[in-house]
Amino acid sequence: MSNTTDHRIALIGIIAESRDQTDAINTLLSEYGDYIVGRMGIPYRDRKLNIISIVMDAPNDQISALSGKLGMLDGISVKTVYSKVEG
Repeated sequence: MSNTTDHRIALIGIIAESRDQTDAINTLLSEYGDYIVGRMGIPYRDRKLNIISIVMDAPNDQISALSGKLGMLDGISVKTVYSKVEG
């Protein structure tokens, strides 16, 4: 992990419409594991959705890269919220 002064805190919200992308999501999260502070997954069985929250402490480019890669997966919706606190 690089110097934390260039890091930002971000929350990535993921909604997966099916379990088909579980392996792809987990692979991506593992690739960025050094930057992930926490993860919470909620299976919403009544709606057949999986909701995942990822908290990252990382350089902006790493946060954007993960968010972008997740968003390219079929059946996945992603939104990222950044903290106003830097460094």
